[in-house]
Amino acid sequence: MILPKVRDPRFVTIRRGGTLTDADHQLLALWAASCAEHVLNLFESVRPDDARPRDAIENARAWVRGEVKMMEARAAGGHAMGAARDLRGAARHAAYAAGQAGAVAHVAAHELGAAAYAIKAARAAAPAGEAEAAGRRECRWQRDQLPEAIRELVLDDQRLRNDICWSVFDC
Repeated sequence: MILPKVRDPRFVTIRRGGTLTDADHQLLALWAASCAEHVLNLFESVRPDDARPRDAIENARAWVRGEVKMMEARAAGGHAMGAARDLRGAARHAAYAAGQAGAVAHVAAHELGAAAYAIKAARAAAPAGEAEAAGRRECRWQRDQLPEAIRELVLDDQRLRNDICWSVFDC
């Protein structure tokens, strides 16, 4: 589980009673897409003919640009997660990262799902004995990609949800 039982109003849009602006919601989606894309090759090297995870990432970005509706981005995210179901290891986690990125258009708090699954993918792809170091490198890379406008929000979210995100944000 990557979502908290009680929704954080900072990840609920203003029009739905929270405090998240559309601009910050879009930045969260773009950051999640970058996190997922960073490990996408781990899926595509196993399933080069399955475009569902790449489509989810592209739909997340298209949603930000106003080219697709939220439901389309969300559906693409679900299809990416479907691509993961019969896989194991790095490829599975990479597909789930893409699926979570697609879901950010619907629920902004999925941003950590994309990041957490990408870290899990990096760990799973690492040589024996190097998983933890690979995960820390991926976590630091992700943090380097954070736009300043959402940096503190995401870092605080990582701190608050680290336990339910497999403690991957200890970097």
